[in-house]
Formats: sequence, structure tokens, C-alpha cells
Amino acid sequence: MSLETLNERVKTDLSCLAFGGPDWVPPMNHPEGHVYDVVIVGGGQSGLGAAFGLLRERVSNILVIDENSEGFEGPWETYARMMTLRTPKHLTSIDLGIPSLTFRSWWEAQVGPQGWEEVDKIPRGEWMNYLRWYRQILGLSVVNEVKLKLIEPAEKGIHRLHIEGAGAKSNLLLARKVVLATGIQGGGEWHVPPMIAEKLPDHLYAHTSEVIDFDKLRGKRIAILGGGASAFDNANFALSAGVAETHIFVRREKLPSINPIRQMELSGMIERFHVLSNADKYAAISHFFNYNQPPTNDTFERAAAWPGFQLHLGAPWLDVEAADEGAVVTTPQGKFTFDFLILSTGLLSDPGLRPELRLVESHIARWRDCYKAPVERANPLLDAHPFLSPGFAFTSRDEAGKELLHGLFVFNYSALASCGLSASAISGLKNAIPKLVSGVADQLFLDNREEILSNFFSYNEAEFIGEWPKKE
Repeated sequence: MSLETLNERVKTDLSCLAFGGPDWVPPMNHPEGHVYDVVIVGGGQSGLGAAFGLLRERVSNILVIDENSEGFEGPWETYARMMTLRTPKHLTSIDLGIPSLTFRSWWEAQVGPQGWEEVDKIPRGEWMNYLRWYRQILGLSVVNEVKLKLIEPAEKGIHRLHIEGAGAKSNLLLARKVVLATGIQGGGEWHVPPMIAEKLPDHLYAHTSEVIDFDKLRGKRIAILGGGASAFDNANFALSAGVAETHIFVRREKLPSINPIRQMELSGMIERFHVLSNADKYAAISHFFNYNQPPTNDTFERAAAWPGFQLHLGAPWLDVEAADEGAVVTTPQGKFTFDFLILSTGLLSDPGLRPELRLVESHIARWRDCYKAPVERANPLLDAHPFLSPGFAFTSRDEAGKELLHGLFVFNYSALASCGLSASAISGLKNAIPKLVSGVADQLFLDNREEILSNFFSYNEAEFIGEWPKKE
């Protein structure tokens, strides 16, 4: 099968499902301009999947915006440095149950069934190519180079979205519903330990989420702080780019070996997480936080095979300081000097860290507002996560915030505590997207309840036109 044949198969499959039927949401007029039923912020895999899900529910007055240039949405061609995805290749995600839209179908259309059998894990760049194809074949409405600056709640359930960027035709969008499909960091910010941020100049370090000019690091000695998968991805990438030495420093005495995501993929923990009690959800995610996602075995072996690779276990950074020759790192094993530091130190999730939410974040309920964990299990990082509905909607910690937050949905990694492994995790998208779409569509339906019911009660269009007795 060729890619052209697959494209025709997709179109046939969608036609058989009556995809693209008439929209049922009553339009809204506003003196300031067009009102979108849904604006999705983020055009990566989560945003694209959410857009397709809404279109399948005949909610078509939607727009996807993304701050990056076309084809570079999400992390895959920017800061992701793994050679392959970590997710097992057989797991499906944004195809939403349509076989012709799966990565496997796209891959086999180009290399054949044998080519699929030969793949162990999906190459990172090919996953991005698949997302580009997915957007194109579905004709999804995405506007690139548009950055959301502020969400301003307005009257009658409308949100003013203040935007900027080369792709923005104006500085304002109007939307009934806003879906924040903003990725791993979209619910907070990447974490840089204060010790480093306060004591080192910017040119001596970068977080793994940043663009790093590895060409300038050729022949240099660098250190990576952190023992999770991203640390080893960056180590292998750096050494393959010509870095002379890469030292990984890990606080623990032993590398993490257990990946709880693999258990969740098989146990129903992803699909049925929403039915757990708050206590069970908190316990599960608190347990999840105890594990760093380990590197894949092949990534570890590739990194460790380089002559310039060094691994330091039981080696937390006790101090850092700038020196003429670079950055000096103090550990229990002594002091080390490096030309550059890379921080694989994760992220913090808290709506208060998001500038676009500054007008409403004081009303957003966090987990600490809704559940008091036992002392032995309490986790302040988890407590700061937003407390969401099963449909990914913000909830309010006070009466005043209910109207302001109505229509705002969180489909980024900060949904983890409330909705389990879902947004921003390929393993969770298959089950998360339908829940999000139902949450959004249900709100739209109830917001328009009076008009929809009125039209139903007054409907009098005759369908049956037969007569009896029959006229001669």
C-alpha cells in the first residue's frame, strides 16, 4: 500500500462514519467579532487529537493555535533528544479507534508490514512526521505562530483570549470553551533548583527543555543533573554531537529500574482511573511520583558505550559556583569542574505559575483544597496540582470563581493528579480524548439547553407524507 492509497482509505473510513455532519451548537453573536465554540491552545498531539474528537462530535466551530512554526509543534523536533519514543509501538492514541489513522498504518503504507515488524520502538522524528500527516489528512484548522498571553473571562460565558505572534491576524480571540493542550510544562514550569538559578550565570547551564547549541560544546566537559530517562537521552545526544565528556550525577545510590507506566498500561489504571476515590487517586499518583521514569535499556547502553560517559551515583549536588574555568560542582565525592551544566530536574505543576491564568488562578481549586492526605503520604508537589472534573474542567475553590472558570479545560500534564495518565502521555490519549470531548460537548449542550429544548418542543417538520385512504 502506498501513502496515496492510505489517504484514500482514510477518506473512505471517515465517510462511512458520516464524519463532518452538521454542527449542532447554536452560533453566538458578539459585537467584538466571531465567537469560537472551542479554542484549543496547543497544536501538538494532544491538541490535534482533541480537535479531531470534537469534529467527530459535530462541534466544528473550533480553532487550534500554537506558538511554534508549522511542523514544529510539541517537543519532538525542538528539545526532545531521545532516538525513539519510550512508549511501546503497539499502543494507539490519537487515531480514536480508526485503524487507517494509526501510526502503524501510516508506517506500513511506506515500508510495508515487514517494515513494521522490524521496528522495535517508533523513531522520534517519524512520530513527528506522522503528526504532520495526521493534521494534513484530517484538514484540522491550526494557526501557527500564535501565542496565548492572557485569558480574560467576559460576560455570558465568553472568554477573551489575548494573543500575539506573526500568525495572529488580531490581538484577540473570543471563545466559549478553551482547552489548554499545552504539553508537559503547560500546567506550570520547568524546574531549575534555586541553588543553581541564584548562583550561576545563564551561560553556564540550561534545562533539558531548552534549545541547547551542542555545536558550541564540542570537545567540552559537561555535567547532567538527574537520573531519569531525559538525563540519558541528553547524555547520548551530547556525546554523539561531539561533546568530549558527559557526567551524569544521580542523588540515589541506584538507578531507577521500575517504570510504573508499563503496569498502568495493562491493569486498567489508565482507562478506569476516573472512578477511583480521591484518596485512591492521591495514593496512586503519590506512588507514581516516587519513581523517576528510567531510561530505556537501549538508551542506557548507547550512552554508556561512549568513552566519555561517566555515571556518578549517590552524588547529589551540594553546591555550585562559577569559576574562570566554568562551573564547579560540589558532591559528597568531591568537587568537579565543567564547561556547562544540563539540568534534568523535571517540572512543577501549579496554575499559579502560568501567566495566561493570572486573572483566574486565585479561584482555581488545587488538590490541597479538596483532599487532606495522611501525613505519611502528603506530597506538596501533588497538592499544588489543579483539582479537575472527570472531563478535565477547572473547578473553583470559591463561589466567585465558578462563573469565571466555566469553560476552561486543562489537557496538559497537570491533569495527572485528577485524571491519571492522560494528556501529554501517548499511553493515555486514547482514553483521555473522549473524556475531554464529552466534557466540552456536555458543557456546550447545557449552556444552550434552553434554546435546544425550545427548538425541540417547537419542531413540527413533517417526515411522513403518506395518505389514507389512497387517492384515486
